[in-house]
Amino acid sequence: MSKFYEKVGFAVTEEVDPVNHPGMWEDTIVERYYVGETVVPITGRWILNQQVNDDFKINNKLSIVSDPFSDENFSSIKYIWFKGTRWKVVSVEIQRPRLILTTGGIYNGEQN
Repeated sequence: MSKFYEKVGFAVTEEVDPVNHPGMWEDTIVERYYVGETVVPITGRWILNQQVNDDFKINNKLSIVSDPFSDENFSSIKYIWFKGTRWKVVSVEIQRPRLILTTGGIYNGEQN
């Protein structure tokens, strides 16, 4: 297992402008640092598709030490930085005091 200290991206829903636009909400990406380790060895594969460039996915499980924020917002985790790339989180398993994040392809959503 290898240890890491990386950012996890959460899509937190916030009211845009409660004074001028009450009831209008949007997701804002909030990044927070977490200590963790890989649970299984890193494995990657190319996904063949009809695009110019094929997609690359890693099927990895990363364990992070949770805190009150991640415990409350685990369902809004979108990505984790790992080895210099933002990877989509496709599932979260709660094993207190840890969260086990399963990764998929490269995250191409909002930048913060």
